[in-house]
Amino acid sequence: MTSDRSPSPAQPDLPGPRSPATPYRMTVTTALTHSDAVALADQRLGAWLKQEGCDEPPPAGPAPGSPEAPAERLRLGDRILLDRDDGPLRAATATPGRYTRRRLRTPAPHGTHQLTLTLATDPGGPTWVRLEAEHQAAGTGVRTPSKVPVPELARTLLPLLDASDGPAAVHHNPRVVTAADVDALIDELCDPERRLPTVVASVPANLGLDEWLTGTVRPLCHQLPGLATLYVLDPAARTGFNVALEYHSVYGGAVRTYLPEVDPASRHDGARHPVMPRHRIEEDLRRAAGLLAREPRRLAAELPLPAPLAAVPVLRVPPAARRPEPDRSEQAAQEQLAHEQLAHEHELDSQEQQARADELERVRHSLRHSRRREHHLRSEAEEQYTALRHVGAQVRVLAGRICPGAAPGQAQSPAVRGLPVGGGPARADEAPGSFAELMDRLPEFPLLTFTGDQKPALALDGLGTCAGWARLTWEGLTALQEYAVAAVRGEAGGDFKQWCEHTPDGCHHFPPRKAVRGESQTVFSHTKWKRERMLPVPECVDTSRRAFMGAHLRIGGGRTAPRLHYLDDCSGSGRIYVGYIGLHLTNTRTN
Repeated sequence: MTSDRSPSPAQPDLPGPRSPATPYRMTVTTALTHSDAVALADQRLGAWLKQEGCDEPPPAGPAPGSPEAPAERLRLGDRILLDRDDGPLRAATATPGRYTRRRLRTPAPHGTHQLTLTLATDPGGPTWVRLEAEHQAAGTGVRTPSKVPVPELARTLLPLLDASDGPAAVHHNPRVVTAADVDALIDELCDPERRLPTVVASVPANLGLDEWLTGTVRPLCHQLPGLATLYVLDPAARTGFNVALEYHSVYGGAVRTYLPEVDPASRHDGARHPVMPRHRIEEDLRRAAGLLAREPRRLAAELPLPAPLAAVPVLRVPPAARRPEPDRSEQAAQEQLAHEQLAHEHELDSQEQQARADELERVRHSLRHSRRREHHLRSEAEEQYTALRHVGAQVRVLAGRICPGAAPGQAQSPAVRGLPVGGGPARADEAPGSFAELMDRLPEFPLLTFTGDQKPALALDGLGTCAGWARLTWEGLTALQEYAVAAVRGEAGGDFKQWCEHTPDGCHHFPPRKAVRGESQTVFSHTKWKRERMLPVPECVDTSRRAFMGAHLRIGGGRTAPRLHYLDDCSGSGRIYVGYIGLHLTNTRTN
């Protein structure tokens, strides 16, 4: 029973890999009582079967809560079987909980669709609902769909059950988050009881909320009902959300999947929650929807079952018994003996299935423990690395005070040897006349490292005012070098802009209005523009070897006048990294 009608078995092999289709698994809770949830599930299942032209199943045996409801198998049509069972959970307590299960098997191309709905309740606890949809291939080497689609039963049950995942309501469509709802959403993301991933979509600055929600977000989330909680940030909520979650932000039409156990204070944890950018969504919306559902499906397969669902025994449908015929007593006795032997083999097979199910749960618990341990160790390593960088900066400051002009362990290194008092290059008064000469002379700045591409800088030589731009760029590099020498000694008194505003005597002055601390929020929130400013840095600065360089120097005026983008890491690695010299990068005022 899926959202896609089963095609005729006479169709040729389906495209795709020769491997089992990825199953669908939904696990939620409902505030309904066990009996009410069962009655609702049976009603929806019967309505779907009737709509598909199948025989409607008769009412179940003893009502949930009665001592026992034996397993039964119903044939509702050609190759359509419905198995039903109900009983107590496997538990050592005197008052164990109860479960109810429905398993529907329908024909599908090259195999069988199997839909299993299980409800389990512990005394005093909520009712757990688990829905599984699988494709069982008829044989090996048969091409099957890559994954089982979301069952239609999941889409109809979710709103009727008022389903939830810990503190979060599970809806079949994305919900719009306003500024007033941001705190509640952040509490949901950080709640330790959350099991499902949370998918949060942002709205592009150039589109309206309704247009983006209807045309993009809903089709994108079509494969996620029951697998994740879904939200869309309106423009007012996006600002507050990204300010509160500095390392876990989402903007510019991107969609982010927040896995359980979010740590908003950890930069490293931010890399654990995948982001799908707007350009990838718009390139191929259908493919993007499949990629977005991949992580929730993996998580649904790996997560251990809640205790009530783990205590549900495997389904045991006994073989049909045959009554002996009076006039064929010997043959009837042989048939009865064969039936008893079959029942014994069936019991052994059920025990083996139960052992495999229990072993699978142990593997899931072990896998979850291993992933948590790995995450904990990575967080510890990040904290230790940050602390080490801080200690290294303090050591450089102390060494600079003890031995002016020398970095720790490098008293005679080229980084500080032979520098004037201000820390500038020995030929600072001889500015280069072109950018080609400037790039050749960059080693004269010991504490500056150029990490970018020289081509944009060299291209400036073909423009008419290149000599003036090269001279101004040289002055900016000279001031940055002098500031870096003071910064590693702990004597800068602030960032580079403050240094320009209060330049010490004997140092080269650079106009403060040409020193910009960072880009505007518009540039930072624009995916393409931000990506242009993600410039190369060494691995010791960022393991991704890229960092956002919003700080820059204005070289000349006008919309396309050159810019020099840099990253001030004097407090970390003790250097300034220049990632770009060239014409103005894209923003609201450039083409």
